[in-house]
Amino acid sequence: MRSKLVYIILFLFLSVLIFNSFIDDNPYFKITSDDVILTIPKGFPKPKYNFKNNTITPEKFVLGRKLFYDPILSKDSSMSCASCHQRIAAFAHIDHALSHGINGLIGKRNVMPLQNLIWKDAYMWDGGVNNLEVQPINPITNAVEMNETLSNVVNKLKHNKVYAEEFKKAFNDTIINSERLLKTLAQFTGLMISSNSRYDKFVEGTIQFSDTEMNGLKIFKTKCANCHKGTLFTDNSYRNNGIKPDTSLKDKGRETITNNPEDNNTFQVPSLRNVEMTYPYMHDGRFRNLQQVLNHYSNPKNFDKNYDLSLNKIGVLSEQEKGDVIAFLKTLTDKVFLYDRRFADPNMK
Repeated sequence: MRSKLVYIILFLFLSVLIFNSFIDDNPYFKITSDDVILTIPKGFPKPKYNFKNNTITPEKFVLGRKLFYDPILSKDSSMSCASCHQRIAAFAHIDHALSHGINGLIGKRNVMPLQNLIWKDAYMWDGGVNNLEVQPINPITNAVEMNETLSNVVNKLKHNKVYAEEFKKAFNDTIINSERLLKTLAQFTGLMISSNSRYDKFVEGTIQFSDTEMNGLKIFKTKCANCHKGTLFTDNSYRNNGIKPDTSLKDKGRETITNNPEDNNTFQVPSLRNVEMTYPYMHDGRFRNLQQVLNHYSNPKNFDKNYDLSLNKIGVLSEQEKGDVIAFLKTLTDKVFLYDRRFADPNMK
């Protein structure tokens, strides 16, 4: 009887050991040097951010991923970057029209997706941040979002044994500071590259579009590509897209940064890659689906008085045309990117 009990205990011990070993070495979350090679997709322009002073390594990328998913960056450890930037939504936020922060506070803008960031020369709806490495400072220190300070975050990381080890792996010493924190986050978010949609395969000539998708592409090129242009589907400009301001939000858009009245109610033109997944739409998240977006652009009578004149090219769209454009926009969904294991939450082990 005793011998049998010993075998049972030994079996359970080995089972736990094997299980824990599987968790620690789960290949799904393992990052190798091959996983962090920066490859510029064919047809994409030269990146604005090139990692010249931020050499990518698996260890730094893993550290950036860990930080991205860790609420330790917020004052009360309730909010992480991933709380608002959800992987399945191309790292946008499909749960709310406006961003949410600590203590249930609500911001005044919709969460922008995180994709192809190294091709941008400015970030946020108003372009208030001009470097990928410093972009996280905005949400970390924003009173409505994470309401923390960089010095406090660094102090928490220094007193965390796990992070002490992770920083040592990444930088080969024990120094933990804000510069390193921001550089690792830039490595993680900077490699979020979306270039494997059905549209990309169509351009490569490996698939054909349906008649509906093809017609949608033609309409898009004629009426929409003035702003959503090129392989990135944005010209990164700031425009008044005809939406009448929500007076309750008191959001002046780009004018907040430039103090130029001509920039009032202008916002950065977002990329349309993965647009099927990044609802709700517009800077204030007022539209729940693509049909509502096209209904807006197809009705100039409802435009704000200072709307961008390029919208006149769109004109009134028939229901058939709207459906065709939506069919085309769905070809921009990149499932390879959306399900890329490299960007998955490591805490899901």
